[in-house]
Amino acid sequence: MAPIPRLRDYRGPALLSYGFRPFFLFGSLYAGLSILAWLPMFYGELALSTAFAPRDWHIHEMLYGYLPAVITGFLLTAVPNWTGRMPLQGRPLLVLVLVWAVGRVAVTTSAWIGWEAAAVIDNAFLLLVAGAMGREIIKGKNWRNLKVLIALGVLLAGNTLFHIEAHVLGAADYGIRFGIAATMMLIMLIGGRIIPSFTRNWLVRENPGRLPAPFGRFDMVTMVAAGAALLAWIAAPGWSVTGAMLIAAGLLQVARLARWAGERTWRDRLVFILHIAYAFVPLGFVLTGLAALGLVPTAAGVHAWSGGAMGIMTLAVMSRASLGHTGRALVASAAMQGLYLLLIVGALARVCAAVHPAWSDALLHLAGLSWAGAFVGFALVYWNVFTCPRVTA
Repeated sequence: MAPIPRLRDYRGPALLSYGFRPFFLFGSLYAGLSILAWLPMFYGELALSTAFAPRDWHIHEMLYGYLPAVITGFLLTAVPNWTGRMPLQGRPLLVLVLVWAVGRVAVTTSAWIGWEAAAVIDNAFLLLVAGAMGREIIKGKNWRNLKVLIALGVLLAGNTLFHIEAHVLGAADYGIRFGIAATMMLIMLIGGRIIPSFTRNWLVRENPGRLPAPFGRFDMVTMVAAGAALLAWIAAPGWSVTGAMLIAAGLLQVARLARWAGERTWRDRLVFILHIAYAFVPLGFVLTGLAALGLVPTAAGVHAWSGGAMGIMTLAVMSRASLGHTGRALVASAAMQGLYLLLIVGALARVCAAVHPAWSDALLHLAGLSWAGAFVGFALVYWNVFTCPRVTA
């Protein structure tokens, strides 16, 4: 994302001057703190007044609580670049943040207020974001980017399905797979654009030689194969054909990643971490395919996708975008590199906990504390980035 071209004469708190600031800050805090609640919930030491089963609360708040906050922060910062219009700031931005926060409270207290009320309040955030984005894109006559409304609509549909399924059936299996599959498609689409682009820019400047392959027919084939495999997984996760499709899609994603020359970017940690994050995409496909064949637990692939691809990719994008949009140098500090490493360790530990049940207690604690430390640590390391004015010199 390029710097926002123009701003209103804004005199309020810096935190509310750009959409990414509050949503990246509070989203990352929530991602970390909610895991600290989830660990005692998992072991039966804590109970929340939610209508969801404990597992479903945990998954819902990652898929439909944390991720929409990050996506919203990204869109509120990108759309003004696309349209040339003023960004959302001040009170309107505060309203969106509060609606998101109230949604988190509503889901967590849904046993008190009722699942229907919680679903309405929770979905209100995505509806408001879609309305705000649609208005800006239409007024800016930036018709080609109306497709972002499709992504928001998919999240809204998945969230609605999650609430209904959890109430009617007691568990949100289809809603979970739908949300994971939709998020993975977004990562493959957006990652397939930004990772080669950022890599090319750095290599041309710092390390001439082999460059990432441009987006082409091979990328289209990998996306179609991945989409078909994910649809099969949503519908029939235990079917052997689904397993074969997932493994084949994973191998194609390995080849896709190898074409981006990521091994040549290790000196720029802001770029290199994007490649590491994307590596969990094919790992998740292969492990989920093996799970469909009954060879590994389902949780292994799901957590490669969620803890690895989703977690590391969002942290990588937030850390890079926040620096660029506040006028700071695009350099990963030593502290930020430590947080990247912490999250990688946590993601691998969570996958291993599923594969090796005998070690699960220690590995689950390592994974949970690593995740919490990475996201809360990010909020603390970037506190001034989010709350102080843009650097002008």
